Order: sequence, then C-alpha cells, then structure tokens
Amino acid sequence: MAVVAGYTTYIDLIRPLIEGKRVVSTGMKKEVERVEAAIDIARGGESCAIVSSGDPGIYAMAGLAFEMCRQKGIRLYARRTPAVESWLRSAGGEPASSPSEEGLAIEVVPGIPALAAGASLLGAPLTHDFAAVSLSDLLTPWETIEKRVEAAASADFVIAIYNPKSKKRSGHLAAAQKIILKYRNPKTPVGIVTGAMRDNQQVHITTLGDLHQAPVDMQTTVFVGNSNTFEYLDFMVTPRGYSKKYNLETDHRKS
Repeated sequence: MAVVAGYTTYIDLIRPLIEGKRVVSTGMKKEVERVEAAIDIARGGESCAIVSSGDPGIYAMAGLAFEMCRQKGIRLYARRTPAVESWLRSAGGEPASSPSEEGLAIEVVPGIPALAAGASLLGAPLTHDFAAVSLSDLLTPWETIEKRVEAAASADFVIAIYNPKSKKRSGHLAAAQKIILKYRNPKTPVGIVTGAMRDNQQVHITTLGDLHQAPVDMQTTVFVGNSNTFEYLDFMVTPRGYSKKYNLETDHRKS
C-alpha cells in the first residue's frame, strides 16, 4: 500500500505499522476532505488505504467512499483475492475487469466493530437479535434517532448504542434511556464498554434504571439487554433460547 489516509487519532494508533508509508491525516469532521484526497491519489495511479476504527462499513468510511465515487461518476471494480481469481479461472469463469483510467479497483477489508469487541468483553450480550443505534445527531436528525430507539425498544431487541454522549450532546443518552424504560424493566442489565481493546479499556455492568449515572463518552459502546438478558457473575448474557427447547441440566456427555 503506497498511501494511508485516516483520522489523525487512528493514524497515531497504527504509526508502527505504517512506517515508511505516505500518510494523509485529517481531524474530526474532515471526513469528506480525507476521502476526496484518497480518491484523487487512487485516480493518480497510486494505491491508497482509508483506515477506520472497527469495521469500515459500520458507522465508518466505506459508505462515504462509495457515495463520493457515485457522485463523481467513477466506475468501480471489486478487487478479488488471488484465491478467488484462481478458482474462477479453473471453473472457466470470467476474470475480474481490470481498472482503467476510467475506473478504480476498490476493496472493503472487514474489521472488528466496537459492538463485537465490546460484547466479547462483557460475555455474550448479543447472542440473540439486536439493533445498533448511534445517538450522534451530526448527520441524522434527533427525531429520526428517537424513532429508531423506540422501535428497537418496543421490539425487545438488545440495543447496542454508539456515540452515547459528547460535550455537546450530554442529554441524548438520558433521553434514550427514558424511551427504553417504557418497554424494559429498570433492572435490565446494561453493559458499558469504553476503549475496547485499547489502553484505556473499561468494562462494567449497570442497570437500565441507573444508566444515566454511568461514565460514558464517545469511545463508549452501551449494550442494553432485552427482556431475557441476565447478569451471571461478572458477565452479561442474552440467551438464544436453547433452554426452551432442551434440558440444559442434562449431562449429554458420553460415559
């Protein structure tokens, strides 16, 4: 990879991994400029990686890259791995089109999203159906966010909340809590994970009734349990439903 583009904070986290690479970094709220620069670099003939935290397709930069390419009318070609290309050739399939001056090859590399990293630290809070909602209203009207929280709460989804609070949005989490309390018991377990897998990692479990008192920031992911979620020792668990179908007390091991 010739060039790496990303948010300054994320670039700093991976400095040891990108030594010797040309770097394009921008600050908060400069996402458009960052992707614009990456597209220009790619159209100039160099490969460029746009880095995000977590997974690039979940509240991150992949969507914006596709949006801007569509806006510019850039033809895109999916990059295939060598293994896939080899299989296609052996099966008599068509090889992938090669990018030309009229188009770009694009590849979205999956990562570990905050909800997956946070869930692993809590135990198993996402074993059943869940919804993810961001409380940031920078790009989405707050009225829309409220409707989504209400829908998720009324349908008894486990709710993974991104961007729960910032200096300018100090009341959004309390507002979401109030909506969810219309449908959930105040004793419902809620997992709080800040800085998952980073040096500032903090993990603890509280209740829905006490959620407004929890220490959260923009690096926090909040996991609100559903009606069946329980706390066991220091873990938060949402059962998939096996106990309704099988006798979990039976020893199934062969003697």
